Amino acid sequence: MRLSAATVLRATEQAGARLQAQQRQGVLVVAPQPPRWDFAVPDHGQTVAYLGPGAFSVPIQGPGGVKAEGRMLYVGLVYTPSKKQTHYVVDFDLDQLAAQLRRAASAVGVSRAEKVIALSDGGNGLEAALKRHFWDDLLCILDWYHAAQHLHTFAGVLHSSAAAERAAWAAQAKGILYEQGGQALVAWLRGLTVPAEERAAEELRKLLNYFADNEHRTDYPEYRRQGWDIGSGPTEAGCKIVGARLKQSGMRWVPVGAAKVAPLRALYESGPAAWDAFWAMAA
Repeated sequence: MRLSAATVLRATEQAGARLQAQQRQGVLVVAPQPPRWDFAVPDHGQTVAYLGPGAFSVPIQGPGGVKAEGRMLYVGLVYTPSKKQTHYVVDFDLDQLAAQLRRAASAVGVSRAEKVIALSDGGNGLEAALKRHFWDDLLCILDWYHAAQHLHTFAGVLHSSAAAERAAWAAQAKGILYEQGGQALVAWLRGLTVPAEERAAEELRKLLNYFADNEHRTDYPEYRRQGWDIGSGPTEAGCKIVGARLKQSGMRWVPVGAAKVAPLRALYESGPAAWDAFWAMAA
């Protein structure tokens, strides 16, 4: 079948607008009889469901075709420990994203999991939004790789001209965090003596504040003992998957257009059963 670009554009915009309206009305598109999700944690005899909130910047076009400041699109995932089952949702509004993620979690049956865990890079507002829509004591784990990157960055300031010392300091700090947790790392950092040079002292203060604020999300020894994930790789991948549709070479969007296309991309990546269910609703 041969279709013109204009026909494809109109069909996409219409479908995206319909999907966006359904989501804003609280209607979540899932398969009529979704398969039973497997929340088992291998070798640990327990069940866990993961939530993955994240965000990326969508290139925006301003009036007259002028490049404008990018706008953050929030991406949410609910997935199993095996990563074989995942449902994606997106929204430019963080609170709407969290509400959609709650509905998605309910639809795929996370109530059957003994534990629900949110894994994120610690971006502003993510944890608070999830707790508003799930529960106050939702366990939120700080992505290990983002935490480790903060240590590497400070090591670069502390030993800017000595690669061996820089690597050794970062390895020691990460070892404390990995084996003893964030509370032990904060205590160790507070005992550090740094050069009087102003930048090193200021960067240490920032590093201490970062890990002190995230102590409740950095008990990595306990997380590993339970067999839980400590990396937010699926969320990072989800942002790339959705972003691949919105960030192709030369692309810029008006917000209303991106808000129609992004939900379609998220639904498509959620699997053929959910995708077919959406089109069946229009039949």
